[in-house]
Amino acid sequence: MFDTHYVRSQIAPVQCYDMVHYGHSNQLRQAKAMGDYLIVGVHSDEEIAKHKGPPVFTQPERYKMVRAIKWVDEIVEGAPYVTTLETLEKYNCDFCVHGDDITLTVDGKDTYEEVKRMDRYRECKRTQGVSTTDLVGRMLLMTKAHHSNIDSSEYQQHTDNFGKGPKGHSPWTGVSQFLQTSQKIIQFASGKEPQTADTIIYVAGAFDLFHIGHVDFLETVYKQADRPYVIVGLHFDQEVNRYKGKNYPIMNVHERTLSVLACRYVSEVVIGAPYTVGKDLLDHFKVGHWNVKKCDLSPEQVPKKRGIFHTVDSGNGLTTDDIVQRIIENRLQYEARNQKKEAKEMAVIEAMKKREEKTQEQESLHSV
Repeated sequence: MFDTHYVRSQIAPVQCYDMVHYGHSNQLRQAKAMGDYLIVGVHSDEEIAKHKGPPVFTQPERYKMVRAIKWVDEIVEGAPYVTTLETLEKYNCDFCVHGDDITLTVDGKDTYEEVKRMDRYRECKRTQGVSTTDLVGRMLLMTKAHHSNIDSSEYQQHTDNFGKGPKGHSPWTGVSQFLQTSQKIIQFASGKEPQTADTIIYVAGAFDLFHIGHVDFLETVYKQADRPYVIVGLHFDQEVNRYKGKNYPIMNVHERTLSVLACRYVSEVVIGAPYTVGKDLLDHFKVGHWNVKKCDLSPEQVPKKRGIFHTVDSGNGLTTDDIVQRIIENRLQYEARNQKKEAKEMAVIEAMKKREEKTQEQESLHSV
């Protein structure tokens, strides 16, 4: 989880950044556009457990995931859960940025109350169609419904149990449909063409639930050359399901595209890349290196014949299966965490509604 972003116009966002996904990346992209230098505050495991519940990823994993997002200039490890003016001054930041949802302390207070009051707070738009709650829900269900129909009764019943408190449905914790657009891809893409001196490196896979295992692999690949241009081939959902089985992938190809494009080690993505890599693909992109984590004889035959096939060891064996297992083992804790979060959000919504009604009532009396 990640939370606060600081900008040196400088900007400072602060968050948990647990289960880092393209919604988080889009928030950081928007934050960076507001200033010149983006510092991201990432909470410690202890702070997250105190205010929200147990994180899925460890703090070293979360720190590294946020550093790998291409719009981030610097991170603050163990950032305080409540963002104060003292924190902004400490890191020479003009203001902090957060999404248009709300974050609350364990006792229900707005974590940005002080900086809002002093006009040192900015907001960016929440990315519709993705949330940590939604992703955890998909893993617990492991159903293909998440690719096409989140309105199914089975999926909706689960999200009700996982993401709703007893008094209603929060617009911040709720699940909404993700709609891919060409503009969103343009915003995430680097737009840079490979130069003559660049070494073009191709890798391919599912890159599902884009996580620290993927980041470590891509960083290792990136370091293979002085001037790397890394192209990631993403397989279509049906292809991933064919070779991974169960009900993978958890994220559809559009979501996986944005997740990979946000990584600083990636220059380009091939959407719907072929499983078997032939000469047409290699020639089209002028690939000089073909890298994989482990050897698979069939797909790599042409690269091997050309002498451009390489295997790399990132030292990180984390898989999407491992992450799913973490969620399943701690299901009750995550359900309780999100229900508690939802209940606090609903209390804030109710208080805001009452204040608005009171203001309208007073305006009405003055106008008589």
